[in-house]
Amino acid sequence: MAAGRETRAKADTLTARWKMQWHRARVGLRRSAVDYFRGDGSDWIAFAGLLLTIPVLAALTLFDSVWCSPAMLVLPIVAGGLLLRPASLLGLYATAATALIVESVRLGPYTEGASRVTPGVVLVVAACGFFGLLTAQFRSRVGVPWRRGGTMLFDLRERIRVQSTLPKLPQGWHHEMALRPAGGQSFSGDFVVAARTNGGRTLEVVLTDVSGKGMDAGSRALLLSGAFGGLLGSLPPHAFLPAANGYLLRQDWDEGFATSIHLVLDLDSGDYELYSAGHPPGLQLSAGSGRWEEKSAEGPLLGVYDGAQFDSVKGSLRPGDVLMLFTDGLVETSDRDIVEGIDRLTGEADRYVAGGFHGAAWHLIEAVAKDVNDDRALLLICRQSPTGQPSR
Repeated sequence: MAAGRETRAKADTLTARWKMQWHRARVGLRRSAVDYFRGDGSDWIAFAGLLLTIPVLAALTLFDSVWCSPAMLVLPIVAGGLLLRPASLLGLYATAATALIVESVRLGPYTEGASRVTPGVVLVVAACGFFGLLTAQFRSRVGVPWRRGGTMLFDLRERIRVQSTLPKLPQGWHHEMALRPAGGQSFSGDFVVAARTNGGRTLEVVLTDVSGKGMDAGSRALLLSGAFGGLLGSLPPHAFLPAANGYLLRQDWDEGFATSIHLVLDLDSGDYELYSAGHPPGLQLSAGSGRWEEKSAEGPLLGVYDGAQFDSVKGSLRPGDVLMLFTDGLVETSDRDIVEGIDRLTGEADRYVAGGFHGAAWHLIEAVAKDVNDDRALLLICRQSPTGQPSR
């Protein structure tokens, strides 16, 4: 009986140890895979795999050089340029050069027949290796491995998009937002930050146009959107633009100015204040008259001089009214001044009154400034009438 218990105890202990070892192996493999994807781990696995690929390709070439050309060695070289660090890459190149020499000796001179190691093959392999090494050195200097570098710009773009998401509004309100970067790029110098403050009763929205456009302004827009998002709601409304102006001045950028418009809207009463820093005016559609009215606040550009003052303009959105905020890329071009652009924008916007402006922001940019080589942004805030939509 005692012997049986000892046997079972040993078996249980052995099984437990194997399970523990297997668990540790899985955890270690998973951590190594995560580190490799992030670029923090060693590249020896990829290096070993590519290193073994070279003799396999060389053997296939010697077996049948018609179907497996000597130029096939560019495949591990190109892959190595994407996967390996410069030091490992040099070892891979040395192995590939050795394989080319062996193939050249075994296949004979290229003048004696086709499918041999020709000077052209050597040049192609050398050129691929050269550009692969340049790419690897650039990644090494920047500190961004290919496994993260390919997704970094995507992550930045998504972060700007998430920060530009407007909060959900209570019943009776509707908003539309559209951003269009210049030249069809993924990054824009226009961005929006928004928050509901005062216990959710107040909606604060800041629409900003950073100097420059597209990729040139995208990095500054990302930095400013994070900073402005932190300031919004942490300061009284009248103190936001002065704080933002001071932040830009401290950056000391060569091209560091921006325009901005700050909306403070009471979602219960519909009363609002607009603060502007050199930004195009807001436009309000009155449901009673069916006319658009400009709402212009006074204030200089952000990042120009210290101690700037920003005065607000007040208004109220009644049921059926619409407030439209936009950047200058939507209404101003080299052959069209801002007054003409605003007239065209309001004329197109009148077509969406009956539909309650649902889906209107994107279509308005398409109609008014589709081919403009500038960043464009449009924000619509509608207070719905008792029938559920703005109306004349």
